[in-house]
Amino acid sequence: MPERLRAAFYRGGTSKAVVFNGADLPHDPALCDRIFLHVLGSPDPYGRQLDGMGGGLSSLSKVVIVSPSQREDADVDYTFVQVAVNEAVTDYGSACGNMSSCVGPFALTEGMIKVSADQKEALVRIYSTNTQSIYHARFPVRDGQPVEQGDFVIPGVSGSGAKVTLDFLAPGGSSTGKILPTGNVLDVLEVEGIGSLEATMVDATNPVVFCRASDLGRTATELPQRLDDDTEFMGLIERVRSAGAVAMGMATSYQTVKQSNPKVAIIGAAREFSALDSSSHAPNTHDLNVRLVSMGNFHRAITLTGAMCTAVAAQIPGTLVEKLAQPKSNELRIGTPSGVVPTTADVQHGVSGPIAISAGTFRTQRRIMEGAVLFPSEMLEA
Repeated sequence: MPERLRAAFYRGGTSKAVVFNGADLPHDPALCDRIFLHVLGSPDPYGRQLDGMGGGLSSLSKVVIVSPSQREDADVDYTFVQVAVNEAVTDYGSACGNMSSCVGPFALTEGMIKVSADQKEALVRIYSTNTQSIYHARFPVRDGQPVEQGDFVIPGVSGSGAKVTLDFLAPGGSSTGKILPTGNVLDVLEVEGIGSLEATMVDATNPVVFCRASDLGRTATELPQRLDDDTEFMGLIERVRSAGAVAMGMATSYQTVKQSNPKVAIIGAAREFSALDSSSHAPNTHDLNVRLVSMGNFHRAITLTGAMCTAVAAQIPGTLVEKLAQPKSNELRIGTPSGVVPTTADVQHGVSGPIAISAGTFRTQRRIMEGAVLFPSEMLEA
């Protein structure tokens, strides 16, 4: 007989994940990883995860764990697990901004936090165990439960939902300990197949290597599939990512670079582009175009952490992002394959360099299914 493990299935922003209450999981981390791989359907050499709940893309192959927090500054702890599609890999090395939007509502539904019956909005303080950072989630409630219906629309998701406001506090140095891991706003990477390539490397919510699309023969208005299908270009992007990881001190060699981080973002000046839903976006609707790589593929929108890192980078004079976007406020409108994503960042500048006070944006979320996932009892004996 198969074993049953209580779980829920959520959409958070432009991602989906199987979400667990940490109290329901086995104490053995290795066993948990085997269960996660089995539930998502990985590894799958066909790349579709047909034998699991994954969707064959990094944005659809995720696990979220939520537990009551022991910290005074947080209500719950949030652990994110990126499950590889083609390999037996569970990666805890990054956070997921999109799935961050479901953590507060899940915690409320599970009874980890309480709100009064007449309360209209909930505030949940969340500790990200992946990045050792705090973020706040605000979302509407009714009769003590999360509200999912609303008129807020985000690029990449059909229909509308209730707005979830996310504020990431002190997001700088999430993985490297420094907002500018190399100490520079502009670096030159030596990349096989290119030679010298100018790049800006920023670590805020997640580390990102930014480079000009034009330096790679692109415009940053291309659709993801067109970029993914160019195997030579994708190999080049991976070499850029690996060179950036070594430069930021995240790896000692190309061979030791993790899949999850850093991300790579190719950026271009604002120009007209067509989104995946065939909608057209004029240059005056956004401040710059971004195409971001996550787990070996260009994201169909943009990772939320990548969007907020871009917003932080835009507030630092001299970065490639700031030069292209030329922001006039702390708001940044990012052109992505699914449309325009609004973000904000509060960055102060001191004698020791930039300090990221906060970065934020807005998402929607939905609890799609609840019940139990199944896994073979033999896993308990492995």
